[in-house]
Amino acid sequence: MARPGSACPPPGRRVMVAARTLLFWALVYSYCGVCVCIAGLRLLWSIGRRPGETFRWVVRENPPACLNDPSLGTHCYVRIKDSGLRFHYVAAGERGKPLMLLLHGFPEFWYSWRHQLREFKSEYRVVALDLRGYGETDAPSHKDNYKLDCLITDIKDILESLGYNKCVLIGHDWGGMIAWLVAICYPEMVTKLIVVNFPHPSVFTEYILRHPSQLIKSGYYFFFQMPWFPEFMFTVNDFKVLRSLFTSQATGIGRKGCRLTAEDIEAYLYIFSQPGALTGPINHYRNIFSCLPLQHHEVIMPTLLLWGERDAFMEVEMAEITRIYVKNHFRLTILSEASHWLQQDQPDIVNKLIWTFLKEEMTRKRE
Repeated sequence: MARPGSACPPPGRRVMVAARTLLFWALVYSYCGVCVCIAGLRLLWSIGRRPGETFRWVVRENPPACLNDPSLGTHCYVRIKDSGLRFHYVAAGERGKPLMLLLHGFPEFWYSWRHQLREFKSEYRVVALDLRGYGETDAPSHKDNYKLDCLITDIKDILESLGYNKCVLIGHDWGGMIAWLVAICYPEMVTKLIVVNFPHPSVFTEYILRHPSQLIKSGYYFFFQMPWFPEFMFTVNDFKVLRSLFTSQATGIGRKGCRLTAEDIEAYLYIFSQPGALTGPINHYRNIFSCLPLQHHEVIMPTLLLWGERDAFMEVEMAEITRIYVKNHFRLTILSEASHWLQQDQPDIVNKLIWTFLKEEMTRKRE
């Protein structure tokens, strides 16, 4: 990521920058403490009501059948030379076709793209990746191995290891953050960018500091700064938090959405119930404040931003503001009845919108 210029700013500006930095970190640590207190109170409440259930944690030993469904593609692995890490991915579609690379969010893994693996394999080599630390991909133990620079380089290295020099890049949630940054840092590798429910990173960092409502919705970013406690809270009541994220009225898929089946939920529980499986994913967030605020960067390739208006974690106003950072064709579609889990919530509509965007870009190029 680009760094500020080397010219020395005037003293008054240096004082202002230092004051803003101090205020920023005071806000981070203060809100982190608030989030931990709230989580602690919830834990005590759970222990008081159901002490036996609170500490129940079942490790699922066998994957549900849906994770080995041949219609989704083939399970593959690639080892990156520089980092030495082995990445797991599921690939559908013939080798040699244009690459469509899918980056999942939190707490998800490759399976969140099951509807897109089936849909786009007719014209693309579709690869749904397990990001660093997730699922069957290697998970380095130290949190410094999850800095944004490492995550961005992972995507570049994987693309090259797959034998491609460019792709259609699609990201959701945290995978959307990575997709934006890959598009900024390696624009020659991204022919088209599609992001689901995550704004341009600069929009996010500026908006969250000016809107307390978004600060509250992003409370988990601050909570995740704590060591070990966030992982423990996910295991309480046999991963009740994980189930609730996808199924509750507040944060889950809405009444008009494509609900997760019992087997889908078991797939998530199988992945995240394994010992240590949550530390890598949460370590992604433990580095974010050391990289903020980001520089303002422009995106130069055609971009599609899809947004579920009922997102419990991201305010829809950020979607429209994102437009100013895209210096190419930009299309924004907001689905009024959709949740944060958009590509699982409304897969048919999402797939149709992606096809329309891809085909109109082909037409635009011919013209």
